[in-house]
Amino acid sequence: MTASIRVVTVTYNSSDVLGDFLASLSEASSSPFEVTVVDNASQDAEASRTIAEAHGARFIALEDNLGYGSAMNRGVAAGPSADFLMLANPDLTLAPGAVDALLAAAEVDPRSGALGPAIHNLDGSLYPSGRPLPSLRTGVGHALFSRSWPTNPWTRAYRTTLGAGRPTPVGWLSGACLFVRGDVYAQLNGFDERYFMYFEDVDLGRRIGLAGFQNVYVPQARATHHGGHSTSSEPGPMEQAHHESAYRYLAEVYSGPLFLPLRAALRAGLRLRARGFSRPPR
Repeated sequence: MTASIRVVTVTYNSSDVLGDFLASLSEASSSPFEVTVVDNASQDAEASRTIAEAHGARFIALEDNLGYGSAMNRGVAAGPSADFLMLANPDLTLAPGAVDALLAAAEVDPRSGALGPAIHNLDGSLYPSGRPLPSLRTGVGHALFSRSWPTNPWTRAYRTTLGAGRPTPVGWLSGACLFVRGDVYAQLNGFDERYFMYFEDVDLGRRIGLAGFQNVYVPQARATHHGGHSTSSEPGPMEQAHHESAYRYLAEVYSGPLFLPLRAALRAGLRLRARGFSRPPR
């Protein structure tokens, strides 16, 4: 029996890249699939609607920007249940056979709750899309210094891509492209909507592991990411969202009274860093 697949993508002023993403799907999958495009109150929503409908996709226009995870949840809920959900950014193009490779890996390993492809940047370099869950040290270091000091040792450790040659279990997979079992997504109630942007994929990967499933990096499946399309025009608010999400994730993992001083220090550090980022140049 052929597995059912639903593709959901979230747009935010993404009409210039949406068509290429949708066009890449037909060669990426030999199995039939349905597509839902959810627009997060974009200025170019009608242009995206036209593109989506031209490719036979369902289009949902949200009245407000709900963030990535919340919009994804709306898109998943808007259609019928499916064996697998392909959740992807619109500024992504899938290589021929990419979905087939993910599906084949899922069928081999029933423990896989989510699978993700090797994602390449436009220059051909490999984006670290399959990573270990951030530890206390790497999580704090990455959260505090990733933007101002990109080559810091904590970010380099955190962004290590695992399993370069074969399907390999990892801590979490990039939300830029996730192939998730539909029943696992439903069991976990999808993305945690407390995250507006960033770390919602880390949180989902963690919960998938806690539920007894695996996140599997599948390098045989390939995609190209055009990079930060929806956030590049609003660096200040997105930086703030990154800090808030980093704190929320680490506070969730390191909860309880024992870690109260750590959480207080982390919150203070992130707030100070956010103020420094948003301060106008002198």
